[in-house]
Amino acid sequence: MDDGREWRNGACHCGAVRFRVRLTVGLGTARRCDCSLCRMRGAVAVTAGAGDLEILEGEEVLTLYRFNTGVAQHFFCSRCGIYTHHRRRSNPDQLGINAACLEGVSPFDFREVPVNNGRSHPSDGGSGPDVVGTLRFEPAF
Repeated sequence: MDDGREWRNGACHCGAVRFRVRLTVGLGTARRCDCSLCRMRGAVAVTAGAGDLEILEGEEVLTLYRFNTGVAQHFFCSRCGIYTHHRRRSNPDQLGINAACLEGVSPFDFREVPVNNGRSHPSDGGSGPDVVGTLRFEPAF
């Protein structure tokens, strides 16, 4: 059944991993996280359902990384190192897709990006707010 959401194409930097994805509500779910991995990775992620990602090429070059509780699954291209997507710890039925991997999208296209509280995750007994701030991008000129 077609629910009207459009498929978007994406790839890692070297092109070894190619995929298509239907985002939950387009780019409107853009966010960052302040957990230890996301802080270092610095990517803007958008949301898709677990069944809304199709790896078209390169599944064999994807590398899985897990840390801490091991619940979240972070996928990277083993050739170029680019993070393509992850299965969320907070909701394993959702994926976070690296917005910069989507055709025609740059993380600098987003003026404001909410930052989720990953350092005090509810699964760890954290009691902090869901969103701890907003990252704002201002034009350099």
